[in-house]
Amino acid sequence: MSEADIIVRINELRHKRNAVVLAHNYQLDEIQDIADFVGDSLDLSRRAAAVERPVIVFCGVYFMAETAKILSPDKTVLIPDREAGCPMADMISVEQLRELKAKHPKALVVAYVNSSAAIKAESYICCTSANAVAVVDSVPSDEIIFVPDKSLGDYVARRTDKKMIIWNGFCPTHHRFLPGKLRELKEEHPAAIVMAHPECSYDIVSLANEVLSTGGMLRFAHESRNREFIVGTEIGLLHRLRRENPDKVFYAASEAAVCPNMKKITLEKLLWSLEDMQYKVEVPEEIRISARRALDRMLEVG
Repeated sequence: MSEADIIVRINELRHKRNAVVLAHNYQLDEIQDIADFVGDSLDLSRRAAAVERPVIVFCGVYFMAETAKILSPDKTVLIPDREAGCPMADMISVEQLRELKAKHPKALVVAYVNSSAAIKAESYICCTSANAVAVVDSVPSDEIIFVPDKSLGDYVARRTDKKMIIWNGFCPTHHRFLPGKLRELKEEHPAAIVMAHPECSYDIVSLANEVLSTGGMLRFAHESRNREFIVGTEIGLLHRLRRENPDKVFYAASEAAVCPNMKKITLEKLLWSLEDMQYKVEVPEEIRISARRALDRMLEVG
């Protein structure tokens, strides 16, 4: 089948299954273009919960589809490639988190949403990259266990008075940026504003003009009067930035900032997912309820 034929068939099946197709900002261009909604993981899950369609097809990585299931337990949640995982989310296990909690009994756990449902269930509250500082400051404890991202944890620690016990996980993609290369880009494009994701290491964050989530980057670029931007996050976001701001110029801080797991989902896999209603994502009810509690606490913070 040609790409055009695949797209026609996907659209037919989307209506037949009464499905909503979600795509994360880091997905392949063609997946973003065909999705009903494009955004970050939590925003997409919340949108899916609000849409009255019984089937959610999540084009992202596995923990994102789990979050959709946590928020929409009565809906069928599919992920087109069940091997699309997140290395950072896999860097901590439930057993490791429980050991850490036992060592620090007065601390409360803040889990970045880039974590498994089981880790969320072991946590007091979740956070996003956009609200991490506000969430940590809201926690009724002076000691915080922060998992799994050490870079986001470091970013928060520099902006709070709380004692931070930070897990040593990281995003391999966001650690591919090199400060020397970024300095060169800034010299080549002196008018450009540098936007960096807080999953980047401190040597990159310290060179940025703005430290923002993907949603924050999209809003900032749209509202800014500036015409040029250097983008320090996974290169999939450049497609949406350019599409929504055709009069502005965006440079990748590194062409190597590619998440291979985010690129696993193709149009063919999306088609097969809708044809065969695969692969279903399930979260055990006990875990789902506890994880939902942690997410709800976050949503109360805003």
